[in-house]
Amino acid sequence: MKQIDFIPQGVCSYGIHLVLDEQERVAEVQFAGGCHGNLQGIAALVKGMPAEEVVKRLQGIRCGNKATSCPDQLCCAIKELLAR
Repeated sequence: MKQIDFIPQGVCSYGIHLVLDEQERVAEVQFAGGCHGNLQGIAALVKGMPAEEVVKRLQGIRCGNKATSCPDQLCCAIKELLAR
């Protein structure tokens, strides 16, 4: 298993705890801060998904006028963890 405690940039959440299993599927995601209900929903939806599929679906999503979003920052965390 691989895990990371990622500090997102430019969003309301201030932490993402991410765990990938041996097949690089999302085993666990926990967001700290941000829109609690929405982020719980995202975490539940991506659980069990291949990490690359999550990136393919969520990368580039923006939140309002921000250049990024919590789903986009999750992709940044995934990419950082996969690069290790």
